[in-house]
Amino acid sequence: MRTVKRRALTASLSLIILLLLNPTLVSAQTPASLSDIDRVRLAEAFRIADSLGDQLWRGWSKAPFAVLLVTPDNEFLVRHEQPSPDFTLINDDRLLKSKVYFRKRTQPINLLATFPLVGGVPTIVIGQAENTAKKTSSPWVITLLHEHFHQLQSSQPGYYDDVNALNLTRGDQTGMWMLNYPFPYDWAEMKEHFSRLSKLLADAINAKTKSDFASRFSAYLKQRRELEHTLSPDDYRYLSFQLWQEGIARYTEYRMASLAASHYWPTKAFRALKDYQPFARVAEQTKENVLAELKNAQLGRSQRVLFYALGAGEGLLLDRLNPRWRGRYLTEKFYLDKYFPPAK
Repeated sequence: MRTVKRRALTASLSLIILLLLNPTLVSAQTPASLSDIDRVRLAEAFRIADSLGDQLWRGWSKAPFAVLLVTPDNEFLVRHEQPSPDFTLINDDRLLKSKVYFRKRTQPINLLATFPLVGGVPTIVIGQAENTAKKTSSPWVITLLHEHFHQLQSSQPGYYDDVNALNLTRGDQTGMWMLNYPFPYDWAEMKEHFSRLSKLLADAINAKTKSDFASRFSAYLKQRRELEHTLSPDDYRYLSFQLWQEGIARYTEYRMASLAASHYWPTKAFRALKDYQPFARVAEQTKENVLAELKNAQLGRSQRVLFYALGAGEGLLLDRLNPRWRGRYLTEKFYLDKYFPPAK
């Protein structure tokens, strides 16, 4: 009997020594966990999307909403139906209404992007608020909805075939051409065109009266057509694609923050966060930033990021020109000027 006890004690001591010498064995058996603040932020974004998304974009609730949250040590996968084998299940989170998986970090902690990183499913890959350019919870939630809008875009029937039909990839099959396309950002003529165009767009957005708006929109449209005739066909297709894709995602940030301000009451847990801001302030700041980018446009410095503000500005114009334009957006792709009223 003593021999059996001695052997059991020896085995236990050996296991303890093994674990001390190999801490990775401990971590492999002890799943990581989402922090409470990350859970509250994610849950608020999901709740806003469920409550308001279809009011802005028909069918948005049917788009995937897979999220990979990147923290300094780990990555947490939420609302993803096809996790790859390198993820470990943590739990089924009642607050997030989703299974939560984790793996060791592979992505930058400041990333804000959407691409098919996991299982070929378009996945939002996003750092914690404090590690991204957004810094605080409310703007971070609205940015998550910007990325969720990209999931709506890419989930439309024929989206990828239509993108390929633009013939802009230059053989790049990774999708990086969307970032690296050789647009003539540094041409002096382009800089002048975009400076004038951006200021005219800001003026039209700020017009107070119907007649003033009509005059300023006419001036903007004239400059836009001059730019179209100056660009090569490929460059114009690229510009149009970026205005449609990224510009309207930025517009969606503003509209969702505005809807949340007027038609949504944040949860008690979200309002209790130390960095909480009312969504009315986020909407106001988003629009102010768009207008500031337009008024101070520098194509050579901002490059494709300027297209976000231009597309968002055109979305604001379209709300005034053609309130039904969003009904055509997902089926008549890539050219916002299609939704302008016919020239008189």
